[in-house]
Amino acid sequence: MTTSTGRRGRPPRGESQLSRDAIVRATLRVIDEGGVGAVSMRAVGRVLGVDAKSLYNHVDGKDGLLDAVAEHLLGAVVPPPRTGDLRTDLRAIAYAFREPALAHPEAASLVLTRQLDSLAALAPVEAVLAVLRDAGCPAEESVRLLRMLVATLVGALLREVNAGPAFGTTDTDGIAHRRTVLERSGLPAIAAAAPHLARFDSAAEYEFAVDLALDALVARLDRT
Repeated sequence: MTTSTGRRGRPPRGESQLSRDAIVRATLRVIDEGGVGAVSMRAVGRVLGVDAKSLYNHVDGKDGLLDAVAEHLLGAVVPPPRTGDLRTDLRAIAYAFREPALAHPEAASLVLTRQLDSLAALAPVEAVLAVLRDAGCPAEESVRLLRMLVATLVGALLREVNAGPAFGTTDTDGIAHRRTVLERSGLPAIAAAAPHLARFDSAAEYEFAVDLALDALVARLDRT
């Protein structure tokens, strides 16, 4: 009879070095390469070189993987120090919100849509509510303004990192072709706007969305 030479009770090589951070990085790699739909315990385990079952010691299944990634990206939302100026501070938060989404475009939808309750996930919400509170805005109104602002940023970011330039492009040849198509559409308003419809500048689009949202928010505060 033969006896096993394995080290009973010890995890396989690689599993003993597992951590939540390592799992998050591996999940981001899966998402970057194949999108959110490619995420599974098995796919992340393959990246790490471990059995998928070992991941359950750190995350609660696929939803746990996605939540962990969202918390990681939201934790990177670090607005600059407050200035006391409403527009300046909210603008800083809006741009801090954009940065982690663009670092991992395929994971951006998780940053914007996961319902989380960790301190890292709630920090951006706290930042906006604190600015509005200090501007004298009542709590209920602050929540509504927060939701309006987030909805605007979500739409702008989803267009930028997921939907792409649905009505325009960025390359010179593509712009010229699209402009020609629009100018020949026979629709006068579209033909007149063709030079702008054919071009997509993601940074300018985001800036416009932020400015428009802040204009509406400040106007609302002025009335109340």
